[in-house]
Amino acid sequence: MRKLPSLFDTMTLPVIGSPMFIISNPKLVIEQCKAGIVGAMPALNARPQTLLDEWICEIKEVLALHDKTAEQRSAPFAINLITHKTNSRLDHDLDIVIKHKVPLVITSLGARPEVNDAIHAYGGVVMHDVINNTFARKAIEKGADGVIAVAAGAGGHAGIKSPFALVQEIRQWFDGPLALSGAMAHGGAVLAARAMGADFAYIGSAFIATEEANAPQAYKQAIVDGSSDDVVYTNLFTGVHGNYLKRSIQNAGLDPAALPSSDARDMTFENGESKPKAWKDIWGGGQGIGGVTEVVSASALVRRLREEYEAARRSLCH
Repeated sequence: MRKLPSLFDTMTLPVIGSPMFIISNPKLVIEQCKAGIVGAMPALNARPQTLLDEWICEIKEVLALHDKTAEQRSAPFAINLITHKTNSRLDHDLDIVIKHKVPLVITSLGARPEVNDAIHAYGGVVMHDVINNTFARKAIEKGADGVIAVAAGAGGHAGIKSPFALVQEIRQWFDGPLALSGAMAHGGAVLAARAMGADFAYIGSAFIATEEANAPQAYKQAIVDGSSDDVVYTNLFTGVHGNYLKRSIQNAGLDPAALPSSDARDMTFENGESKPKAWKDIWGGGQGIGGVTEVVSASALVRRLREEYEAARRSLCH
């Protein structure tokens, strides 16, 4: 059995809540952590940037209070840093992460040794998200402690690799922390990720349909009503391929079946945005949304995932 960093010891379900642009906020992160999974949010969600310090203070204070009285300590929280060269906020956000000694940092869009070194200096753990084995190797070579394998079907920016192929290739050479992302909204999928060799399932879209998520009610209902047939894979909106809800594309006056292509070289985070304002109402969503049937609290969703996970484990023992 692989030895994971001790910060993961308080988790009660092997799930990391993925950091979602706009959607993830302190309220959602706190409830995920209290429920026993890693809660995460992008630093870029804090706007103006000075709000990031306040948000992390809030998360730490609420979880510390919870841990004083709860039977089960909360799981760790994570902050996502966009390490793309156009992110003019990176230095500021990294300074805040260092100030608060954020236990887990998720980096995206370019592994950077100097960022990893700064986080390691205070004892933090870094996981970098990747869409193929080549990028996974580069991330580890540049100092990341673990990788998040973003396979086909994941919400938002996603790859095209089968999770079976991607995890298999990474595990041939890497024995450190590995999370798997892609179309997971059921506890059975969490167990399947573990069986394949991942340490954690990385779940985002299912948490959009929670009471705490910072999403319009229409967006949450679209997740509930949707299925994999309602998800479109395109690079139009950010320059990087990702999965989006067909309904939101249609509402923007576009034909989901005839979308033009964009250029990854046009991607920019100069204004702290991961999408041009013209696409602010385009909704991300993964292919697993067919498993989401109602809007519930984050704690209720984690409880359902845990029950399904345990039921799946028992079924394999017969």
